[in-house]
This record gives sequence, C-alpha cells and structure tokens, in this order.
Amino acid sequence: MISTKHITFQYPNGELFHMPDIFCTAGNTLLITGNSGRGKTTYLHILAGILRPKSGEIEIDNTNTVALSERKNDFFRGKNIGIVFQKPYFIASLNVLENLEMTSWLANGNKNSITANKLLSELGLFEYASKLLSQLSVGQQQRFSIARALINKPKVLLADEPTSSLDDKNAETVIELLTTLSKEYKAALIIVTHDSRIKSKFHNQITMI
Repeated sequence: MISTKHITFQYPNGELFHMPDIFCTAGNTLLITGNSGRGKTTYLHILAGILRPKSGEIEIDNTNTVALSERKNDFFRGKNIGIVFQKPYFIASLNVLENLEMTSWLANGNKNSITANKLLSELGLFEYASKLLSQLSVGQQQRFSIARALINKPKVLLADEPTSSLDDKNAETVIELLTTLSKEYKAALIIVTHDSRIKSKFHNQITMI
C-alpha cells in the first residue's frame, strides 16, 4: 500500500509543485494523467525516493520513506519499489536473464534465478533469455522492464509512460501485463501517462493540472 500527504517539490529556482494526495492498495491501480510539464514524472521519482520532496509524507507499507536517511532510502527502494522507466535501462554486456539476476543480486545479494525465469516465461521472453537486450524489439524491451521491476516482489510498482513508444498492439499487451502481474505479486501499481489510449481502462485516476 502507498499513500501520500501534502507533498511539495521545487527544483532550484523553479516553481513550487503541490502534488495531489494519493492512495493505492495492494493489487490495485492508480493512473496519474496530465499534460507535459505538470510534474507527473517528477512525482513518480518522488514516490520512488529518487527525488526528495520539500515537504510532506510518503507511506509505503507503514514506512514513511521521506524520513529515511539516503542509505536506508536506497535499501528500502531496492527491496520494496519496482520502477518501469519510460526508456528501458540495462547493462549492455549482460544477456536478458543476467540483467534480471543482477537486479535481484543488487537488492538482496541473491540472483533469484527461479523468479527470473518465471517472470521471463510469464512475459513471453523465456526463449530470449540468452540474448542481449539490444537484440530485442522495443515491445520486448518494455516487457523486460516489467520483469526487472517485479523481480524483487515489490510492494509498489511505478510505471513512467510505459506505452508512449509502443504501437497499439504492444501498448495493450503491456498494460494487460502490468495490471495482471501487479495483482499476482500484490503490488500497488501507479502509472503516469498522457497516453489517451489507456485512460479509459482505469477508473481510479488523478489528473495533474
């Protein structure tokens, strides 16, 4: 579960953002929409603990992450938060399976190959396990990003514009996978998007204006 109260944020010499309060329980989805420049991605990075808010509280699984030290915040993120970035990031020299195992190892010192192979199978990537990420299509790379976000069985799954670079078919596939797997892994799913193709699929929405 994730909830926020009175979050504000300000870049150096920039405008002060007042972020909306949110609440999302395990296995459910919240869609955050709005035009470019309204702070959607900034808010996602605040929820992930990548950026520190100027004020307010973020509670994830009964922990106020804003109150954590930098070191504890990094550790908490690795164990409890999965992030699907708009552009997939990966280690170019490692294959698909090794990239997943590395994500698990960095968080808890365990490669967790069983979960990695299970996720690759669920996401239709098992036959590509030994390939480099650069050899995958854009849609396959985005599915890999979902696998990497879920490998540590997070409490919260954050997705930043997960369909913006995908065609209609792949966009539909990615959204279905995100919602289905977030329920399976009992993760609260928060999607930031301006993609009008997916807005009608979710009732729980907040628009940043």
